[in-house]
Amino acid sequence: MTEQRFDATVPNVARVYDYLLGGKDHFPADRDFAARLMAARPDTQMTIRENRRFLGRVVTWLGEAGVRQFLDLGTGLPTSENVHQVAQRANPDTRIVYVDNDPAVVAHSRALLAQPSRNVAVVHADLRDPAAIFDARQTRELIDWTQPVAILMLAVLHFVPDADQPHDLVAQYVARLPHGGYLALSHAELRTGVDEIASLYTAQASSAAQARTPQHINEFFGGLVLVEPGLVPVSSWRPSVTRADVNPWFLGGVGVKP
Repeated sequence: MTEQRFDATVPNVARVYDYLLGGKDHFPADRDFAARLMAARPDTQMTIRENRRFLGRVVTWLGEAGVRQFLDLGTGLPTSENVHQVAQRANPDTRIVYVDNDPAVVAHSRALLAQPSRNVAVVHADLRDPAAIFDARQTRELIDWTQPVAILMLAVLHFVPDADQPHDLVAQYVARLPHGGYLALSHAELRTGVDEIASLYTAQASSAAQARTPQHINEFFGGLVLVEPGLVPVSSWRPSVTRADVNPWFLGGVGVKP
């Protein structure tokens, strides 16, 4: 997850995700790459969209639990129902810091926030450098670590290879959480065809990818207590309607620091 440079000819993680969500910020290379992903797993677009719905339910639930501060790592390109839109609908005083290492994502996010928006900021940084994120002016101004905070890592940790020690990295963020703080994450589960998707990202896209087993994903919640229903397919995390025909290959969960 080194800093991304703009190149419309190379499939970009954020733009591919945007395309699969039905967004407008993508190029032919991104659309062609998405087609290859869906050839490997026809349920790819469904999985991505279920992950976005998971995000909305998680932020809503955390707001109801009293969280008024969010640190969103690997935010991706702005689309409908962004974190601040969901969170501030319930409480306009909620504070959100978005973090991404892609300059295009940061530029898009700042353009969105050029419209009147309270208590929201964007930080250009790599999540593999927690100290830089914690020390960023925007984080220091908006996040009070003595009060409940939710750290969001949705669909981002599978772009951190084992060589970068992702479990130790997440532990640094968990260590910064106060008691009663939360970590929410989603991650690609290692299934048939998903390994091929990870290989496609690694060989052809702007970032390498690595799917992981449920056990390895669950280990990211070390030191936390998983809230019900635990680590589950993202469509099964507190849905308003249960659909037996939906089985996305992203697992998601929320842990609270006791």
